[in-house]
Amino acid sequence: MHITMSESTDAEAIPALPIVGEPSWTAAWSGSRPPVIVGNSAEFNGQFDWYVRAPDHYSCLAAFCAARPAMVLLPVQVEDWWIAQVGDALGWGAVEMHSGLAADARICSAIGSRPDLLHRIAAQRSRVLPWGWTAAFAAIEPVPGGVLAATRHYESKRHAHALFRTLAPAHPHIAVPAQRPLRSVRRLARELAGGNRAVLKSEYGVGGSGTLIVSGETPRLRPLLRQWARDGSLVEEYIDGDPAYRDVTFDAVIDADGWVHPVGTGLMQVDGTAYRGVTVGPGVLPESLAVAAAGFGAAVGRGLASGGYRGWYDVDFVATAAGRLAPTEINLRLTGPAAAFHIQAAVDRRHGGRHIVRTLDCLPLGARLPAAAFRAHVGDLVRQCQSVGARLLVTIPTAAFDPAPYLGVAIAARTAVAVAAAEAVVRHANAALGDLFRDPAFTSAVGR
Repeated sequence: MHITMSESTDAEAIPALPIVGEPSWTAAWSGSRPPVIVGNSAEFNGQFDWYVRAPDHYSCLAAFCAARPAMVLLPVQVEDWWIAQVGDALGWGAVEMHSGLAADARICSAIGSRPDLLHRIAAQRSRVLPWGWTAAFAAIEPVPGGVLAATRHYESKRHAHALFRTLAPAHPHIAVPAQRPLRSVRRLARELAGGNRAVLKSEYGVGGSGTLIVSGETPRLRPLLRQWARDGSLVEEYIDGDPAYRDVTFDAVIDADGWVHPVGTGLMQVDGTAYRGVTVGPGVLPESLAVAAAGFGAAVGRGLASGGYRGWYDVDFVATAAGRLAPTEINLRLTGPAAAFHIQAAVDRRHGGRHIVRTLDCLPLGARLPAAAFRAHVGDLVRQCQSVGARLLVTIPTAAFDPAPYLGVAIAARTAVAVAAAEAVVRHANAALGDLFRDPAFTSAVGR
């Protein structure tokens, strides 16, 4: 089944509203011309893990992180219909995309060995923006001075914690959790035997990797603690979060002159310690939490700027039932929430009003679909979401062909009710694929 661009946008059921003003952070990030976007998320993570994991499905989120990209370069292979559909939905027009550049996810090195791509990038005369700064990015364009050192310093959970402690006294709604090196397994085991929990943290880790919640009930606790102690890990106080608003994030941009441009706050979906998505937009967080997160997050940004950092960053928090925020880490790079904020700005720009955007990065698919059937499924999801007053974008299409297939999506709507209804539609339709592919008539049809 062929899905044309008109099928995704015709018969618009959602009325337009007056256009809101353009947020200042979009120009601070993208510049005056559409930028070139390099999806090097796995390569960025690899500079801390010491190896680069592939395939880099998450790199697809980088494509959304501009008011309008001129060019997108991705390590994974993506069919052209995807960027055309995204560009049509967000009002971008045509976007030049180069994908499948690095099966090993080392995309900056791959681009640096391609004179044709380097020439195409230079011809844009625009900013070249990576997911995150790495030494390998210098193969494409020089890295701003001091940025790599600042990135490594503050991506460290230990150094981020030190900055939090320095800033917290001026922010009464911020409560920094206690943190110490994990040196005594016996001491921590005694603490946990009393019914307490603790968070083990590697000094570096992204998206929940390198983080583990432990208690006295954790299987093989002492051998596990000994392993983490040998790795030079940290032990941090476990915070009982507010069930309704536990995982909060604040994003901002530091421009070339060191000024901090706040982007916004959001409510993250975290499974254990693994990030799975975020909801951003009006009314998502109580005003008191949003104000506290923005105030402290901007102060963190000023500290990062004085340390030499430039670019996108975010600060993550755990919100307590008492209404305080416990800062847990700084991410000095683009983030999953960054894609959500850019999508929100683009939808607001095109359709007016203020939208709520929910990103869901890892929705299981009930079946591993052939390419044509997957495209038809996406078209059906777009139409079904429109019918409940929401707009849907596929943000991570490439994992649909993995042995354990999944899909990343963004849902935009003007009400929380419409966002929730669209999420239910997508989850139900994805789960139903398993039953559909057990239907001999359907299997025969898609095989032709």
